Amino acid sequence: MTRRSLLLSVVATSLLLPSGTVLAADQQQDRDRIQDQKQDKTQDQVYGSQLMTQQERAEYRARMRAAKTVEEREQIRKQHHERMKARAKAKGVTLPDEPPVRGGGMGPGMNMGPGGGMGPGGGRAR
Repeated sequence: MTRRSLLLSVVATSLLLPSGTVLAADQQQDRDRIQDQKQDKTQDQVYGSQLMTQQERAEYRARMRAAKTVEEREQIRKQHHERMKARAKAKGVTLPDEPPVRGGGMGPGMNMGPGGGMGPGGGRAR
């Protein structure tokens, strides 16, 4: 390797090193922003979350995760719904009569309406 190409390599490397640090910082900011958005979305999905503290929301989510059966989760959800209705009434706040619709994930049908999917042949090569 000639002296000139070695010098060029060193200069190029020294110029790229700071950009790697900036890139890592940008990636961390993106991860933090995505995590904040997930927490906001989860908060919105908890019935009466606007009337709860952050700790109460965390405890509710922990109880739901710890529930062993669908029936147990439904019971926790109903009890929570009644508590939030009572809290809203005491504070003069109006909440919807029904808890938010559960689910919203990719269940049967994968949220594809008429015409959705892979089309004729189901993705098989012809």
